[in-house]
Amino acid sequence: MIFLAIRYLLERRRQTILTLLGVFFGTLAYVGVSGFFLGFRGYLIEQLVNNTPQIHIQARQDYLTEHQLDSDFYEKVFAHVFWRTPPAGVLGYMGVQNPQEWYARLRADPRVEAFSPSMTAPALFTQSKISVSASLIGCDPYQLSRVTSVASYMTEGQFTDIAAGGNRVILGDELMKRLGAAMDRFVTVTVGAGAPVPFKVVGRFYTGSRGADLMAYSAITDVQRLNGTPNRVNEIGVRLKDYHLSAEVASDWAALMPERTESWDQQNPNIFSVFRIQDSLRFSMILTVLIVAGFGIYNVLNMTVNQKRQDIAILRSMGYDTFEIVILFFSQGIILGVIGAICGLIAGYFLCRYLQTIQFMGGPMGGRQGFLHISLDPYIYLQAATMALLSASIASILPARAAGKLTPIDIIRQGG
Repeated sequence: MIFLAIRYLLERRRQTILTLLGVFFGTLAYVGVSGFFLGFRGYLIEQLVNNTPQIHIQARQDYLTEHQLDSDFYEKVFAHVFWRTPPAGVLGYMGVQNPQEWYARLRADPRVEAFSPSMTAPALFTQSKISVSASLIGCDPYQLSRVTSVASYMTEGQFTDIAAGGNRVILGDELMKRLGAAMDRFVTVTVGAGAPVPFKVVGRFYTGSRGADLMAYSAITDVQRLNGTPNRVNEIGVRLKDYHLSAEVASDWAALMPERTESWDQQNPNIFSVFRIQDSLRFSMILTVLIVAGFGIYNVLNMTVNQKRQDIAILRSMGYDTFEIVILFFSQGIILGVIGAICGLIAGYFLCRYLQTIQFMGGPMGGRQGFLHISLDPYIYLQAATMALLSASIASILPARAAGKLTPIDIIRQGG
C-alpha cells in the first residue's frame, strides 16, 4: 500500500510539490512565529525575575473606606452616620513592623535562596544649581546582589563600594546625566525636612530603562540616618530557588503576617494578559496557514481518487477490501504531512538560529545583548509537527472514505 501511495504521488509531481510546500511553510511559520513570541516572553520574564525581587514584602497600607471610622467616633451617639465629606487617606505603617521576625522566618524556609531588606525614600539630589528628585534605595549591597541582578549593570565602580557606609552613593546613568555629576564628586541629598547631606559618588549603573536609571543606591544605614528612621525597613526582597513558586509562597506568607506580600507575577498581571493575546494571535495565524495546506491535500487526493477509478476497480476485483482502499489514499495524505512537517521543522530551526543573529533590542538588560531573543523550546516543534499531521489527517479522511465506498460495478456504471 505504501508503494502504491508513493507511486500515485509521484505521478502528479507538480500538485504533490505544491501541497508539500503548503505544509512546509505552515510548519516553518509556526516554528518561526512561536520562537519569536515565546523568546520575547522569556525575555520579559527573565527581566522581571532577575532585575527585581521575586517576592516583595512591604509595609501594609490600606485605603480608608467611607464608614470605616464610624464606630470610632459615633458608635454611642448615632446608629447611622452620613458623611458630607467622607474620610479618605491611607491606613497603614511606615515600615515593616517586625523585620527581625521576618528574617528568622526567611532563614528557616528551605524555599528561600536569599533576601535583602531595603529602605527606600524619595530624595532631592543637588549638584551646583541643578536639583533632581529621585528614589534613594538603602540596601546591603551583598544581599541585594544575590536577590537581583543590579550589580551586573555597573559601568563604573563596584556595587559593593557602598557597603562600608560613610555617605557613599551609586547613581543611575540618567540621574548622573541630569545632575552633571561625575565619579568621586559630591552631590547633596535631602529627604523631607531634614538637612542636606553630601554624598560621594562612587559608582554608576546603566540598565537601559530610563525609570530604573533615575534611581540611586546607598548603604541602608546611611539612608536610615538621612531619613531619621534608624532600624526601619519598608521592603524585604526575596529570591526563591524556584521562581515558579512565587505566587504560592507569597500567598502563604500573606496569611501569616500583616505586611503586604506580593510575587513578581501578582504585581504584573497586565504582562500575562499580553501573553494570552500573543498566544491567540499565534494560533489563529498558524491555523489559517494549515487550513490552506489542508485544502491543498484534500484537492490533490480528491483529484487522485477521480483519476484512479479504474485502478480502484482493479484493486477491488483483486480482493482488496474497503479498509485497504481507504488506507491507500489516507496514507498519501499522511506521507505529505510527514515530509512537509519534517522539512518545515528543519528549516524552522535554522530560521530561528538565523534570527538569533539579528541585532535588535540592544542594551545591558537584554541578556543576549543586542540580538533577537528566539526560543528553541522542543515543545514548539512538537506542537508544529502535531498540527501539521492533524491537518493532513483531517484533509485526507474525506477523499479516502470516498475511495473506499467505490465498488467495481459503480465505477463501470459511471464510465470509470
